[in-house]
Order: sequence, then structure tokens, then C-alpha cells
Amino acid sequence: MEDETINKVKHILNDWNPLGEKAYKVDDLNEYETEAIDILFYIDLEITTKRPVEVKKQIQKYVKEILEEAFNIDLTNEECKLPAEKIYQILFEN
Repeated sequence: MEDETINKVKHILNDWNPLGEKAYKVDDLNEYETEAIDILFYIDLEITTKRPVEVKKQIQKYVKEILEEAFNIDLTNEECKLPAEKIYQILFEN
């Protein structure tokens, strides 16, 4: 996993900031670096299809599940759609 890719995903998550105002209360947030690494790990490990629609749905699922678990928050699929699309673009369209 390349540092450049991690930084791009981290930037997407940080710009989106799903924690909102609660982000300042998290001591070890580190601009969502841990979550970016986890998302990329699962993408690398589990995505076997090449169909863009299916890949995007899988990325959306990972974004949702990882962030919900990490921060004990509830996110909708719709909230996770745009960040997942951006992550897809970084990984598969560049």
C-alpha cells in the first residue's frame, strides 16, 4: 500500500469529516489515517470483481462499516456514497 494512496484517501475522509463537530474530541484521529489504511486493506483483500458498480458498492460498504465501528456513529449508505466514489476514482481511474 503506497503512502501516496493512503494520503489521498485520508484527505477524502478528512474533507468529508463524518464526525463533524465531534472530531475535535478524538485524541488520536490523525486525519482519519487509520481508517484510510483499513479501507484500503479491505479493498485490496476482498474486491475480486472488475465491474465498477459492484466495486463502488463494496467500497461504500467498507467506508460505512469501518467508520461506524471506529467511532460508534451511524452513517447512511447515501452519506458514504460520495467518499466511496472518490476513493474508487483514486484507485481505479488514475
